[in-house]
Amino acid sequence: MALDEALMARARRRGDTVLRVYGWSRPTLSLGRNQRAVGLYDEPTLAERGIDVVRRPTGGRALLHHREITYSVTAPCDDTGALLTEYGRVNALLCSALGSLGVPVVVAAPASRAAAPSAAPCFAEPARGELTLHGRKLVGSAQWRDRGAMLQHGSILVDDDQSSIAGLLRETPAPTPRPATLRDALGRAPVMSEVTDALFRAVRELVDPDAAPLDIDDDLARDAADMAERYRDVAWTWRR
Repeated sequence: MALDEALMARARRRGDTVLRVYGWSRPTLSLGRNQRAVGLYDEPTLAERGIDVVRRPTGGRALLHHREITYSVTAPCDDTGALLTEYGRVNALLCSALGSLGVPVVVAAPASRAAAPSAAPCFAEPARGELTLHGRKLVGSAQWRDRGAMLQHGSILVDDDQSSIAGLLRETPAPTPRPATLRDALGRAPVMSEVTDALFRAVRELVDPDAAPLDIDDDLARDAADMAERYRDVAWTWRR
C-alpha cells in the first residue's frame, strides 16, 4: 500500500504512469479507505487464521488477498475528469491481457445506482465498469484521486477465497453469489508470471511500445518507507 501511494506521489511530481503487478506474502484482508470495520470483523478469528489486515488508500469493500493477483495503476490526472474514462483506459489493458490468455471478460453495465456501503465483500456484486466472466465478477477495482494524481487498485481472482470473508465477520451476512475466477475460465490456475507478462504486453501494444521496468530510486524508496508507517498503524487500519 505504501509503495502504491509513493508511486502516486511520483506521478504527481514527475508525470509518470506506472502499472504495478504483485502478490502477497501472507493472506491479507484489505479494507476500503472509508469502509466501516470496527465491531464488524472478529479480530481473534483473523489472528487464528493467520490473516493480516490493512486499510487501502482506495475505496470499496473488503477483499482477501491470497490466491489472486493485485494490480495498481498510478498516473497524473485531471481531478475533475470523468471517473469512468480512467477506468475505461485501464479496462482496455485488462481486457486485452485476459483475452490473450483465453478469458472472455465483459465490462459490467452501469447500474442505476452505486452499491450501498456494507459488510458484504468486494466481490459480492460487480460495480459499473468492473470486469465479469459469464455475469460474475472477476476483477474488482477502486480508484482514488488527489491533487492531480490517481491510484487505481484492482484484484484479479485466481481462485475463490472471497467467499470465506463471511466467516471473518462477527455476524454472518446474507449469502452472496460466488465470484468468477481464472480457474473457472481456464480450467486451471495460471501462474502469476503468465498474467503479469500478458498485462505488460498489453501496455506495450496499446499504450507505449517503449515501456520499461520501473527503477525504484532513492526518492521512491524513501517515500514508500515514510508512508509505510501509516499503513502499519492500527489507528489507521481500524479507524472506523
